[in-house]
Amino acid sequence: MADDQLSEVFDLVEVRGVVSGGFAVQGPWASRAAIEGLKFFAMVSGRARLSTDGLDEPLQLEAGDVAVLNDRTWLTAEGGSGDGPPREVTPEADFTSIHLLGAHGAGADVVVGGHVDLNPAGRALLLQALPPVAHVRGSGTAAANLRGSLYRLVGELTEYRIGSAFAVRQHGQLLLLEVLRAYVGQAEPPPGWLRLLADERLRPALGLMHAEPGRRWGLQELARAAAMSRTTFAERFRSVSGVPPLTYLNRWRMLLAQRALRDDDVRVGSLAFDLGYASESAFSTAFKREVGESPLRYRHRLRD
Repeated sequence: MADDQLSEVFDLVEVRGVVSGGFAVQGPWASRAAIEGLKFFAMVSGRARLSTDGLDEPLQLEAGDVAVLNDRTWLTAEGGSGDGPPREVTPEADFTSIHLLGAHGAGADVVVGGHVDLNPAGRALLLQALPPVAHVRGSGTAAANLRGSLYRLVGELTEYRIGSAFAVRQHGQLLLLEVLRAYVGQAEPPPGWLRLLADERLRPALGLMHAEPGRRWGLQELARAAAMSRTTFAERFRSVSGVPPLTYLNRWRMLLAQRALRDDDVRVGSLAFDLGYASESAFSTAFKREVGESPLRYRHRLRD
């Protein structure tokens, strides 16, 4: 599809939502874990209170809600009702179990968790695009696809159908996509690429840069595509993305360069020309400034 920059970014940074655990429990319960990177905590049924570093008070999760934890260090979740001390639960490594199957839909609290795998460029990009904790609500029409993805995922986990392992991997991907879509629809992300991709006024200019990254784009030309004055366009772009338009373009070029060096056998000089650099030396300098090492060293390190 044309102008689908989110899919382009997902492909470039190799985003992968991985379902890695879950549990179903009745009565009072608590779950604690040390965490890192990008994690998601999905409330399939029931409700829970989620705490983590960076939150002033527990987050109240209802059925269908998903919390995305961005580079936090610990997580505590509590739920259930009734007398007695809470039961300590931990996500099961193999949670396609008869326990989960029997509990789902039987009044239990059901939780599915996982993490987001990315390449190094993607990690920096997504960590910057999300707040410390993103609460995506499953209620309302805007999250209908999110709820559908979550329930289809649980169906694959519990129904033991042929090809379920493959289906779970695909549904993990789609769940992550729907989480980001719903989040953008419910809240304003911090300045960054996710907020930029959702900005309809800037989308025409962004589409030009993505379609021809090697072209020498000027602010006036990009502003005209967005139907704005040059000053208004530059100010809006910077407030939405966190960087000026041409800085964004250079970073986009570097993401494309990293993929080409990782996956293709293109010569560095040809790559420099394709991405709009006047010389291989100018490209190598820009690449080292952004990535921290020369193009050839980057290629050799990833292929060794």
